Amino acid sequence: MEIRKPNDSEHKKVLSLTPQALFDGTLGEAKLSDEKVKQLIEPLLQKGSYYLIATEGNNLMGWILIGTSKDQFNEKKYGFIYELFVLEEFRGNGISKQLMETGIEHLKQDGYSEVRLSVYAGNQAIKLYEKLGFKNRTITMSMNI
Repeated sequence: MEIRKPNDSEHKKVLSLTPQALFDGTLGEAKLSDEKVKQLIEPLLQKGSYYLIATEGNNLMGWILIGTSKDQFNEKKYGFIYELFVLEEFRGNGISKQLMETGIEHLKQDGYSEVRLSVYAGNQAIKLYEKLGFKNRTITMSMNI
């Protein structure tokens, strides 16, 4: 398996699969159109965020989208993991862990001393994030009224 930045055609394939990634990552809450995904992702890419993809041969197995964000209270910049996704047929093989470790290393090389991410409660990926050392920082709560 190789983890690297995508070429143009791989980048397009990632973008075409992103609606499914966001649907899965939000536990079915976000069913987004290609246009809405473009509105969400393009500004991140324009500000320097980038994808790393996991491939084997010509098979795209998954990706991570990493970049920067800023603390709303103290203006401190930190690395941020915006998206992590492994195609269903490749799950259970440690690809998510390898993508996370590589993404974190890239953020470290980019000069960040802290990495954050957001994840839906109930997402199975929480177990992986905890094993990698992530801890709850903030909790968003909701209530139907």
